[in-house]
Parts: sequence; C-alpha cells; structure tokens
Amino acid sequence: MYIVAIAWIYVALMMSVAEATNTNGTVLGGIVTFILYGILPTSIIIYIMDAPRRKRVRLAREREASEMAAADPKL
Repeated sequence: MYIVAIAWIYVALMMSVAEATNTNGTVLGGIVTFILYGILPTSIIIYIMDAPRRKRVRLAREREASEMAAADPKL
C-alpha cells in the first residue's frame, strides 16, 4: 500500500520540479502542483485505506474496556 503512495509522491514531486523549472513556470506553481497533485490525494487515499485498521483498533479498545468493567464492577 505504501509503495504506491511513495511512487505517486515521487511522480508529483517530479511534476512540480518540471513546473518550477519551466521557462513559463514559477516556484509557487510547483509548490501548488505538489500539494494539489501529490500530498492532498495521497493523504485522502491513505486515510480511506487505513479505515479497517482503525476500526479493528477501536473495537479492540471497546472490548478491553467492557472486559475490565465486567471484571471490576467498582469502575
């Protein structure tokens, strides 16, 4: 999963470098290109793909809390 994200960040970085070094391009354009084509979509995809792990962790914490509450009724 992460190898694809790393590869896409590399591609977006190369796109932004090409934008910044172009005769009609600017450094600001390169930065915006990197953010809009690289960081933003990659962070959204990683967040979506990480949802099952977050759900398992949340359910494990809830199960652990309910087991502790059942074992110690004073809490």
